[in-house]
Order: sequence, then structure tokens, then C-alpha cells
Amino acid sequence: MPWLTPVWPAPANVRAVCSTRDGGVSTGPYAGLNLGDHVGDQPSAVAHNRQCFAQALSVRPVFLQQVHGWNVVALSAHTPDGHTADVSASQEPGIACTVMVADCLPVLFTRADGAMVAAAHAGWRGLLGQGSYGVLEATFERFKLYAQSQLASVAINNVANVGRQTPPDDSVLAWLGPCIGPQAFEVGAEVREAFVQDDSACNALFCALGGGKFLADLAGLARHRLQRLGFSLAHIHGNDGSAAWCTVSNPSQFFSHRRDLGVSGRFAASIWRV
Repeated sequence: MPWLTPVWPAPANVRAVCSTRDGGVSTGPYAGLNLGDHVGDQPSAVAHNRQCFAQALSVRPVFLQQVHGWNVVALSAHTPDGHTADVSASQEPGIACTVMVADCLPVLFTRADGAMVAAAHAGWRGLLGQGSYGVLEATFERFKLYAQSQLASVAINNVANVGRQTPPDDSVLAWLGPCIGPQAFEVGAEVREAFVQDDSACNALFCALGGGKFLADLAGLARHRLQRLGFSLAHIHGNDGSAAWCTVSNPSQFFSHRRDLGVSGRFAASIWRV
């Protein structure tokens, strides 16, 4: 299927994919592979589409109840769908961290050694968060906690085996998927002000339209937040803000909540360990 496969230097045991509208049995405004079970589509069609998606992945995707927040749920083989969270993370193979979007930004993460993966749903509210802490910070914090636990384990082992153990590679890679583009994402002055108050450098990622309206670069804001967390440009991949990544501008490829006036399906981005 002509879905998107991230082009990034992920380790060999990590797989990732981002679906499009291609495939599926939904019709009307949901035509294609709609994976959202909360948007008004026929439940039987969504169930079929999700089954097709899982079969294509060859692992089970776990679908969240996303609320534009920054809660993180750790997945295991027995985790059911429906957890209220906007990030899922996993150290176990065979379970796919999955987020659904239709203008918001999906962000996939992996450790460079492939020991942990995560998927985050980043709309502007989750991206902004509160007190400089949002969905990307919450995800990266989970990776840092894992790295600290691994280093502690290495230190304990080194007491009995000095010089034989080395710390694991805890660098993290991020891939930004399709989202509403910088020429389509119109926001009010209050959204721009909230980001600029948090970080004045964000001003460059808004373009004034007049009348208190601005165009916002959602993917650019995410890249900036990741760099602020310490990600180098070499560790951030995917969406560069060009038209090909814009959900609004590509109706045959992507669902878009804003373009379709709130009646739209959802596509998904997933990442998992094998």
C-alpha cells in the first residue's frame, strides 16, 4: 500500500508507518481507510479498516483516546485500546504505539539502540502544554527515565564486573509526520501569544494575516521544541513544512478535520519493536 514509511536511521529492530486514505471500506467524507471510531463513520467499516491496518503491520496497534494533553501510557501485550492519553511508549516487541490524526502532528520516537519506542499526538494545545511542559517534553522524559534506569543497572553490574559493561546508547530519534501546513493553519492572536510568552523565538514561526489572525507552522514549532530539549537537527526527520506534508492541501491522500469542516476520518502513525 502507498502509505508513508519514515526515512530515518532507525535501528534494524524498529518498524514505523503512517497510513493514508488508501485502502479501507469507508465511504462519503470518511472514504478510504478511516481508523477513527469517534467521528461518525459506520462502526463496522471502522472495525474492518482497523483489522486491515493491523494485518498490514503484522502487530497489534493500540488506539488511544486522545484529548490534546500530554499523558503517557506504557504499552504491554495486554494493554487494551481506549486509554486516555496522547502518548504511548513501549519497550516490548510486537505491540504498536499508535496515534490518530487529521491535521494534528504525529511524532514517532525511537532510541538509537532500538530498546524503546513511542508515538505522540501533537496538536497545538498538547505541544504548548503548561509551564513549558507539553506532549514532547513528557515523551522525552519517559526516554530519560528509561536511560537512567539502564545506567543504574550498568553501574550495579560493573561492581561485580568492572570494565566489562558499557552504558547503552541513549540518543533518541524523532520523525514528524503529516499535519496541517504553515500556509493553512490559521490561528488567533491568543495562540501566537501563548507560544511567544513561553519562548520568544517562536515568533518567527507565525505569520501575521491581519485582523488578529496568524498562520502557524505546527511542524516548525515541534522542531523548535525538540531542539530546545537537546535534539540535534540530525536526530529530527520527516515533515519539513513543505506542501507534500500538508494534510489540508492533499485531500486524496490525507484526512483533514479543518479542510472538511469537522467531518473527517483519521489516519494513523505507528511505531513498534520486532
